[in-house]
Amino acid sequence: MVRINRVTTRGGDKGQTSLGDGTRVGKHDPRIIAIGEVDEANATIGVLRWITRDLPHVTAMLARIQNDLFDLGADLCVPGQAGDRLRLTDVPVLRLEAEVTAMNASLPPLTSFILPGGSEGSAHAQIARAVARRAERAVVAVAGVNPILIRYLNRLSDHLFVLGRVLNDNGANDVLWVPGANR
Repeated sequence: MVRINRVTTRGGDKGQTSLGDGTRVGKHDPRIIAIGEVDEANATIGVLRWITRDLPHVTAMLARIQNDLFDLGADLCVPGQAGDRLRLTDVPVLRLEAEVTAMNASLPPLTSFILPGGSEGSAHAQIARAVARRAERAVVAVAGVNPILIRYLNRLSDHLFVLGRVLNDNGANDVLWVPGANR
């Protein structure tokens, strides 16, 4: 288990930080940027988890996802093979796929693209989806990253999209894009 004795270390005061293997890198390093984007995705999911606190099945999924994202960050913070360090596997990717399939089964087919909105929960799910996509792009920019991280983030954005529809009364309150509606 992780033990944190101090939060303020002053180690980053000169624009550098440590990776999980002890290597010091600039805070502008693509790996650090990706870790920050994953952290932001986790924070947006925390907000969504709070908003859906009265839906135990949803909050349980989101709690698992938040833990997965910490595992993903732990994997990302150690370059190379890393010995016996934590590495994400396909198990959480497959779980996301199964949850997407289960949620999607009760939804009507889409007849257009969806605009974020319809309900507070759905709007927050779409914000989390957009942030997860940004995290995915940042992880793709990191050389030599575990490819499962990219797959996980890709499935996560699908999961959040479908969850947004579920939170819109199973698609009944989806806000559909109407091409050229404002011309």
